[in-house]
Amino acid sequence: MSIYLPIAEISVNVLVLILMGGAVGFLSGLFGVGGGFLITPLLIFYNIPPSVAVATGANQVIASSFSGMLAHLKRGTVDVKLGLFLLAGGVAGAFVGTQVFRFLREQGQLDLVVSLLYVVFLGIIGGLMLTESLRALRRSRGGKQVPMRRAGEHNWVHGLPLKMRFRQSRIFVSIIPVIALGVFVGFLSAIMGVGGGFIMVPAMIYLLKVPTNVVIGTSLFQIVFTSAFTTVSHAMTNQTVDIILAVALMAGGVAGAQYGAKVGQKLRGEQLRALLALLVLLVGLRLGFDLVVTPDDLFSVAAGGA
Repeated sequence: MSIYLPIAEISVNVLVLILMGGAVGFLSGLFGVGGGFLITPLLIFYNIPPSVAVATGANQVIASSFSGMLAHLKRGTVDVKLGLFLLAGGVAGAFVGTQVFRFLREQGQLDLVVSLLYVVFLGIIGGLMLTESLRALRRSRGGKQVPMRRAGEHNWVHGLPLKMRFRQSRIFVSIIPVIALGVFVGFLSAIMGVGGGFIMVPAMIYLLKVPTNVVIGTSLFQIVFTSAFTTVSHAMTNQTVDIILAVALMAGGVAGAQYGAKVGQKLRGEQLRALLALLVLLVGLRLGFDLVVTPDDLFSVAAGGA
């Protein structure tokens, strides 16, 4: 069953898009990520122009993240106060990112920059997460406890000023790194069409020392609103949001996120991090392969920088 996408200007199979959205939604609920790091490359692999894939991918992230966030709200694993500070930074970062996106598109360098950013960030984050999670799994099998934070444990973040207590997360930390993290993730959301969960989740765990069960729900809370702002900004500034494509992806994403949240309750924190790390690395390797392999068609024509 084919439909025509007016902004992407191609015909696609709507069932493939729904299944694609469902798979990404499942991962959103399972890992606490928006899924944009996966949906954007998948759309590009499916011959959707990168500029449309990035902007519409950010839109799809809203639905899958919102569905997953509701599931975590019911369980009381969302730190709303922490999420609001992350959101404040995220909106600022998304605004700047949208302007940079527009500049790169006008210069004809958007496709290359997006692919390079994915390969670099997915490779670094996936490698670090996999290394740590494998160590945690080995310690767990040896009968040792694997605490995410120890009593009295501090890092350089705890020496910063403007500290605030976040009771839901049981941390007392400066709001400076919290807002800075939000800015960085918001910027990536606009440039790469991601929710930023693949950076947000490990940063909150290892940098801010937030418990894993609270991290997932809080990450989704921030992702929902930052992605919504990003989508509106892209629609107004770059006109690259394909509503028909977004609706098809959201149809599958909402249902998938609910199942993912249920499955996530049955796995330990280190198991979830190991699976997410493998997924991140696989996507990065696939994009890296496309950058170095000789394409079948050396020349292509695209209108309007799309």
